[in-house]
Amino acid sequence: MPRLSAPVTPAARYGLAALIALVLLGGTYAIVLAQVAGERGIAATASSADFEVRGIEVDERSDSGEEARQEAWKRAQRLAWQQLDGPPVSDSQLSSMVSSIVIQRERIGPKRYIATLGVIFDRQRASRYLGGVTTARSSAPMLLVPVMANAGTYTAFERRNDWQRAWAEFNPGRSRIDYVRPTGAGGDSLLLNYGQAGRRSRAWWRTTLDQYGAADALVPIARLDYQYPGGPVTGTFTARYGPDSRVLESFKLTAAGPGAVPDMLGDAVDRIDAIYESALVEGKLQPDPTLRLGASGEVDPALQRLIEIGRAIRAREAAAANAAETAATAEANIASTGTETPAPIAASNYVVQFASPDAAAFGEALSAVRGSTGVRGVAVTSTAMGGTSVMRVTYAGSLDELAASLRSRGFTVRQGANALAISR
Repeated sequence: MPRLSAPVTPAARYGLAALIALVLLGGTYAIVLAQVAGERGIAATASSADFEVRGIEVDERSDSGEEARQEAWKRAQRLAWQQLDGPPVSDSQLSSMVSSIVIQRERIGPKRYIATLGVIFDRQRASRYLGGVTTARSSAPMLLVPVMANAGTYTAFERRNDWQRAWAEFNPGRSRIDYVRPTGAGGDSLLLNYGQAGRRSRAWWRTTLDQYGAADALVPIARLDYQYPGGPVTGTFTARYGPDSRVLESFKLTAAGPGAVPDMLGDAVDRIDAIYESALVEGKLQPDPTLRLGASGEVDPALQRLIEIGRAIRAREAAAANAAETAATAEANIASTGTETPAPIAASNYVVQFASPDAAAFGEALSAVRGSTGVRGVAVTSTAMGGTSVMRVTYAGSLDELAASLRSRGFTVRQGANALAISR
């Protein structure tokens, strides 16, 4: 018997397609909602410029647990003041300068109080005793993306972790680094994941940094290795920065057990902050010029200057090649007429290293070397903004003569084997 079936009308087909699209859209929405929902964020708990001392251990006994706690807090204030190298003051003066006590861990008994505390001194009140010494911020806003590796899994803000908490509890008020610390809530888990830390696309990074008002990114990575359950924990910490994830320094710390991991992470945060500050002083921690391209295509002035220098070098090399070709043609013509000409001075290539702290110094060094007597051509072989760049100089003469010519241009010259190092 032939099987009978009802004809499918176009309206029915469109309705079925619309139903399938709605189901898929609803599933996609559910997936995205699951990725941003839940307890993912940890808000920064300290962000002032006050004087803060953490990790003070106290153990006091008294007639009651409350009295022991009061005595322990007073002792913690004195110990914290000593760590700040403060002058001798009375207990009442010291208490007036303390803005808060941070309880890291505590155990209270009937007549005993054991705790690890942090003491925060009000900056305005304590600065007159401490001389008002504080370090002003001087870096550009840096987006902080802490990455934690545990059991082969790398996470940033996808879920809460101890490394994220350690940075949230860090007080950057006296640091020279202007940290932009996301909380990890809402869309942070989508934008600032471990995959973002490894991206190289400048367009993607510019869009992300613009969301948080930052100029560049810092990516401190913590990898925890547990020797056995309840045993020592080894942490490997790496300070990275920029869209190319450049490594500044790496180090290891060890915790006696899982309970000591938070203290180890806190020490690691302080050490990584010191690494970033040192890099800033050395000129390494500068925002990537390729991240400052405007939406309209306008190029950053420093990057535009480098582009112009490169074009000028290529033009000069082309002119030198044309001059050499013209000289060869003239020699051939003279040879055909039999007229003798003086032998040309042989030109040699020498390596010249020069300090290039910024684009302006880079361009000035190239211009000065090109203008030196006897220089036939200059080609940059290595560019390092904030460090030492290298150029190849074609010079009609010996290395000693080139050194003397550069000294006459105001350079300090150090001479090596077929190479020179110059500085202002």
